Amino acid sequence: MSRSFKDYQAHHFLWEASDDGRVAILRLNRPERKNPLTFDSYAELRDLFRGLAEASDVRAIVLTGSGGNFCSGGDVFEIIEPLTKMAMPELLAFTQMTGDVVKAMRKCPQLVIAAVDGVCAGAGAILAMASDLRLATPEAKTAFLFTRVGLSGADMGACGILPRLIGQGRATELLLTGRTMTAAEGHGWGFYNALHAAADLETQALALARSLADGPWLAHGVTKTMLNQEWDMGLDELIDAEAKAQAACMTTGDFRRAFDAFAAKSRPKFEGN
Repeated sequence: MSRSFKDYQAHHFLWEASDDGRVAILRLNRPERKNPLTFDSYAELRDLFRGLAEASDVRAIVLTGSGGNFCSGGDVFEIIEPLTKMAMPELLAFTQMTGDVVKAMRKCPQLVIAAVDGVCAGAGAILAMASDLRLATPEAKTAFLFTRVGLSGADMGACGILPRLIGQGRATELLLTGRTMTAAEGHGWGFYNALHAAADLETQALALARSLADGPWLAHGVTKTMLNQEWDMGLDELIDAEAKAQAACMTTGDFRRAFDAFAAKSRPKFEGN
């Protein structure tokens, strides 16, 4: 069953969709604390990204923060302090719930574009990592700082996903030391797809989201799915899987419409079927 998310009512962050509902901005909105996460905001992010699998309208999402920062991670007093008083069953429930946020982001068919300025730390760095594309400002400071609070770098999929983005050696350094990755490093290493001035960041992220939302978004969703599924496949298996996925895309009206538009030297209109 599909449903509209254009007018989704967020409780722990801001949600704003374009007039046609295709592009949405998810804005973490606790600027006075550099947009930290709480137990409730984690849960709402998980539920939203899970629900987006049924969206009839939203095709691309810009994930960003308010007040010149992206996200400072888990709130020290609303998450970190309570965790020090929990027993293993409660701790495991929490870590599994935060991991479910990443799972939901990776599984939703929409393309998620992180627009990062300022502080991007801890769980904030994970949210950026879990996005499909990442844009940043030259002032962005990204740190997987779990070791700073006596925890491992193995958090919310970081040990599996980060090496695939920037390489094993670089990921190992960041996850062991907790040091800040500069925007220039992040761009040079492939973590950030592009850097933009702070005044242009959101405009550029929205323009990218719009181009994806107006493009062959059904096929984009297949690409995202295959990028995830092929991590654990051998060469023969992944080539066979891609053959089946591509053949399915060739049965869509979008594929025929794209050919007809090319033949007519016009711009194709993708409808997702």
